[in-house]
Amino acid sequence: MTPKILLVEDDQTLGYALKTYLEMNELAVSWEINGQKGLEAFLRESFDLCILDVMMPAMDGFTLAAEIKKNNPSIPLIFLTAKSMKIDKLQGFQKGADDYIVKPVDEEELIARIHAVLRRYRYQDDQGEEFEIGKLTFYFSSRRLSDGKEKIALTDKEAELLRMLCQKKNQLLDRKAVLNKLWGGVDYFNRRSMDVHVAKLRKHLQLDSSISLNNVHGKGYILEDGKT
Repeated sequence: MTPKILLVEDDQTLGYALKTYLEMNELAVSWEINGQKGLEAFLRESFDLCILDVMMPAMDGFTLAAEIKKNNPSIPLIFLTAKSMKIDKLQGFQKGADDYIVKPVDEEELIARIHAVLRRYRYQDDQGEEFEIGKLTFYFSSRRLSDGKEKIALTDKEAELLRMLCQKKNQLLDRKAVLNKLWGGVDYFNRRSMDVHVAKLRKHLQLDSSISLNNVHGKGYILEDGKT
C-alpha cells in the first residue's frame, strides 16, 4: 500500500522538489501552497501523514496543525521550518508534531523520518482495539478503516460511532442511546449531525460491498456484513 502524504509548502521551488522526490520514493503526494488550501485538502481526502511548513500565508502551519488534529487527533505530523531555536521546536511538538525538520531539507533524511513515523503508527494500529467488519479492519485507537490496501482516516466522532455499531454488530443500536452518549442530548441539531455522520460511515464502508448500515426508522441502526 502506497502511503499518502499531504505536503503543505508555500515555496514553489521547494514544494515542487519535495513532491517530485517523495513520489520517486514511492509515496503518493498531494501538494498545497498555503494553509487554507491544505486544510481544504485534508477535509476532502484521507492521508497517512501530513508535512507542514510553519510560515505560510492564509494560515500558518501551527494553526493548520491544530485544525487537522481537531478532525483527526491520531494523524502523524512533520513540521518543516527555517526556525531552529529550541523554543520553536518545543512549540511544534506542543502542537502535536511527530517530528520537526529544519530547512534546508535533506531529502534522504526526510524520507527516513517519514518512514520512521509511519512505522510507529502502524505498530500502534496493531496494538489498539480492532474490529473485523466483513473484509475490513477497524483500528479504533488510530481512527483507521482498512481493507488491507486502502486506509481511510476517520474523525473522532465517526470512530466513536463506528465502535458502538461494531460492539452491537447485527443487533439494533438504539438511536437515542447514541445521541445521548456521543452528542450529549436528543435535539434537532444533534439528530441532523448524527445523520450526517451515519451517511459518511456508509460511504467509508463501501470499501466492502457486503457491508450494510441499515436504518430502522425511529429506532436506530444495524451494522451487518457478509459473514452473517
